[in-house]
Amino acid sequence: MNIVISPKSEKPIYEQLYEQLSSQIMKGELPANYCLPSIRFVAKELNISVITVKKAWEMLESARLIYTRAGIGCFVSDLSEAHLKDKKYTAAKERISKDIDYYKSLGLTLDELIELIKDEYNKNKT
Repeated sequence: MNIVISPKSEKPIYEQLYEQLSSQIMKGELPANYCLPSIRFVAKELNISVITVKKAWEMLESARLIYTRAGIGCFVSDLSEAHLKDKKYTAAKERISKDIDYYKSLGLTLDELIELIKDEYNKNKT
């Protein structure tokens, strides 16, 4: 589990945690039934509030990416490849839906936006 928090980001820290962990889960970097570190441990390691970590964990659980076993801890859900693929597409679609009005307000055509996405995607390949 690799988490990098940016205090200068416009995104709240709990969203940064959620996005990074959900991405790691959907890419298979955190395997099924992997035990996440405790909320208190993560808060201490990242020097952030327990409440912030708890909110991210709750979001992960709501998205069914993790599950909790009382008194034991939180674990990565055992999701099929098809389910993970659906989650990836759903997450991408939600992000695009939030941003599309902004791109339209800039006067970008669909073709211009697609070309921009292709350019950025190819430039930032990991």
